[in-house]
Amino acid sequence: MDDVTDAAAQKPTPDSVSVSDALSDALSVSVPASLGDAPPDPAVMRRQYRSTPLLETDLAPTPMDQFARWFLQATSAGVAEPNAMVVATATPDGRPSSRTVLLKQYDSRGFVFFTNYASRKGREITANPFVSLLFPWHPIGRQILVTGQAHRVGRDETAAYFRSRPHGSQLGAWASDQSTVIGSRQELLGRYEELATRYPEGEQVPAPAQWGGYRVVPDSVEFWQGHENRLHDRLRYAADGEGWRVERLAP
Repeated sequence: MDDVTDAAAQKPTPDSVSVSDALSDALSVSVPASLGDAPPDPAVMRRQYRSTPLLETDLAPTPMDQFARWFLQATSAGVAEPNAMVVATATPDGRPSSRTVLLKQYDSRGFVFFTNYASRKGREITANPFVSLLFPWHPIGRQILVTGQAHRVGRDETAAYFRSRPHGSQLGAWASDQSTVIGSRQELLGRYEELATRYPEGEQVPAPAQWGGYRVVPDSVEFWQGHENRLHDRLRYAADGEGWRVERLAP
């Protein structure tokens, strides 16, 4: 898995909602006493989140600074793939689709991920740049929800990131015409083997022209902290001119 950006390496000071507190407080899980061979009933599955309240005074000045705090805490708490996020896109007539991708960079400008521009999400972003992101950090009872517009990053930025990928991932970007119908897995593996012969380990692989990055520039970022009895904290940064205003949402 590739490293996250320098923003994570800066190790910002955690806010007053410490991850150790979040993890030490029990998550009370209610499930049936005996399921037998029957599928579990989702209606009876629920968790009681017990954590420290998230207050407006706890927040960083900007949503990206607050994201850096929580991202560091999620990483320190051992959340599996904390950079995994659900990216939701939609066609111009409002038909949505979503998938999980990996965040690869973030800074004051927004959130960056990389993909095939000809994929379904790439085509939908071209036609409708409004997207949403969701970071579902269930083990620590937190979520981050982002809305904004996606813009392609420059080719220099794409090439620099592409060179940092493992050799096999570089070949995979060439081998897969993402989101297109393919006859079999063997066909995909055959393409990969041809590329592995053309570009053996140690040889530079060029970034495909149809592959690159998107930066999601946020217009709102919501920080969700789970609490007992569904009285969750939801604090949202909303763009307001050149700055941000913080709004508390009812759970």
